[in-house]
Amino acid sequence: MAEHLELLAEMPMVGRMSTQERLKHAQKRRAQQVKMWAQAEKEAQGKKGPGERPRKEAAGRGPPKQVVFPPSVVLLEAAARNDLEEVRQFLGSGVSPDLANEDGLTALHQCCIDDFREMVQQLLEAGANINACDSECWTPLHAAATCGHLHLVELLIASGANLLAVNTDGNMPYDLCDDEQTLDCLETAMADRGRCGGAAVGGLPVALPLSLPP
Repeated sequence: MAEHLELLAEMPMVGRMSTQERLKHAQKRRAQQVKMWAQAEKEAQGKKGPGERPRKEAAGRGPPKQVVFPPSVVLLEAAARNDLEEVRQFLGSGVSPDLANEDGLTALHQCCIDDFREMVQQLLEAGANINACDSECWTPLHAAATCGHLHLVELLIASGANLLAVNTDGNMPYDLCDDEQTLDCLETAMADRGRCGGAAVGGLPVALPLSLPP
């Protein structure tokens, strides 16, 4: 995440921005935070070595205690490594695909950030909540759209992802996307759904008013 001093240095520039420019700036900041968080997680996992061999226990002492991680940690860690077989084993043993970390991030969120299509497909087939929200109400579709992963956006839409999900900043996945092809995909899907259940204005669906008798 951005350092405090860096944010302070940006304040004069942000103060000169228009409302729309500020919104775009905030969106980019959040996208950077998501990507940097994912990178930090990967680096943290990479620094974990096999561990030191345990020292010989003194006479009369039992075996050394083992650290046991909660299912949410092991599932997200395996998903972040894109280990399809290990995740399949966890899911097959009854581990829920919707387990989340302290930020509300699920394995599906993580794989949509990392662009792991096969893992996303596997999680969806295991019943993962496609509209799961993290602590800031970001759904997997928000993550995939922000990162510009077109094929994942297409997969999530085809699987029934909520195109109109709003995060805590009031942004839909469409609002956070800068990739032209991905934007076109989202806009087309929103227009298509609008034609089925509402009107489309400027490519965005809106609810139709109820007809009242005269």
